[in-house]
Parts: sequence; C-alpha cells; structure tokens
Amino acid sequence: MNNTASSRPVDSDSDQASSKRFSDAWFERHIDKALRATPPQSTFTNVFYQIVKRTFRPELIDVENLPDRPCLFVGNHSLFALDGFIVSAMLYKEHGRWLRGLGDRFLWNDKTEDFMVENGGVCGDPRVCAALMEHGSDLMVFPGGAHEATKTEAQKYTLQWKQRYGFVRMAIAHGYPIMPMALVGPDEFYSHLLEGEDLPGSPLGQLLERFGLLDENTREDMLSPVPRGMLGTLLPRPQRCFIQFGTPVETSQYTGKEVTQRQLST
Repeated sequence: MNNTASSRPVDSDSDQASSKRFSDAWFERHIDKALRATPPQSTFTNVFYQIVKRTFRPELIDVENLPDRPCLFVGNHSLFALDGFIVSAMLYKEHGRWLRGLGDRFLWNDKTEDFMVENGGVCGDPRVCAALMEHGSDLMVFPGGAHEATKTEAQKYTLQWKQRYGFVRMAIAHGYPIMPMALVGPDEFYSHLLEGEDLPGSPLGQLLERFGLLDENTREDMLSPVPRGMLGTLLPRPQRCFIQFGTPVETSQYTGKEVTQRQLST
C-alpha cells in the first residue's frame, strides 16, 4: 500500500535488516497480532481524545454518509500526517468506529510495533489489508503516504498520491465501500521555516550530515520541512479542523471481475 522504497544499494546492511524485518514470518506474526488487537480502553486513549477535542475542536460533517458496515476511509495527508490521529480519535470516541490505519514501513520496528497495533495502526501492505478486510475491520489509508506528509507549503491541500490505485484494487477484491473524506485545518498547523527540498546544502543540512542523519542515500523527496508551530515550537497550532465525509463508493459490483485502469481511475 504505502510502502516506502529505499534508494540504498540492494546489498547494504540497512536493506538486509529491512528484508529480515519484513519477511514472510514477520508479516504472519504482524497480521496475527493485528487481528487479535481490540479497541483500546486505556487512559492514554481517553486523554488523547480530550486533547484533540479541546485543541482542534474538530467538526465532523455529513457523518450520516458513513455506511453501517466496514469500509475503507481514504484521505490526503497534511504535514506530518497528524490528520489521521484526529480522524481516528473522533470516529472512535464519538461514533464507535475503530479505524485501522495503514502506515508506511519506515514506521515499524520492534520498539514501535506493539504500541501502534494496540492503538489501531498496522503495516501498509496488501497482505495485512486483505487479512483485516476479511476480518471485517474499518480501515484508513492515505495513498500519498509519507511523501504527501512532507509536502511543501505551496502544496497545501493538494493531492500527492502519485496515482496509486492499490487501495482501489483491495477494496474491489473484498467488496469494500470506499469512504472519501476531506480535511480542512491540519495543513494550517505549521508554517515552514525551510522546505525539505532546500535542506541539503543548507547550514542545518550540513549539521545533519555531520551527525550522519543526512547523506547521499537520503531520499530528497522524503525530507521533511523544518516546521514552525505554536509560539515558534514544534507543537501544532490550535487550528480548528473540519472533516467531511463524501458519498461512499461501492465496489462490490466489480468484485471478481477484471478491472481496467480506466475503471480504477473513475
């Protein structure tokens, strides 16, 4: 789904480690863990919802469009992908729908997996998506992935999904309705002091190179802007958010049929 390709040589140590981490055995275990996870009832979940509610005052629009059966929620990311956390918190606490968010591979390691799965996250891979759809879970995907979450200030509120149709194919294969959603507000959380594309060669970029955090193998399209949030900090500004749900796109009529690229794009 939202897999992040590496620009490093195939035989590098990092790629060997990544290959081992995302082996068939790893996915089998990850899927089992994801299927056994239950909606969280922790203090953290309740506190996080209250923070989201009071800080961003989200308003859900056209909630009546939500199907009364599991579906695939699809949206476009704002900077740092904070929108996904807001949508998840609101739908879970106010409408009882626990969305399983499909996340890029770079997010997953031994230290993050348990916490992320317990709070709804899963690795964005077709095998994981298929297993959860067969299980009848609500899913959420941002096709632009990490690339879209590092877009420039000039690209606010624009789609950066690179014509990725994998989520459509998965929805069709399992007869899942696609629930499009639009978010206004999260792209206002930060202004950009320096765009990621301008980082290499800048004084800050040179400092990162000195510490080994930036080198010739770093994907420049994945470099994050240097943000400025509330009071000049890294905290997001308390900007009100609006989340609107569109008309569900039914896919069951295509299930089991060969679908053309033109049909996917419409």
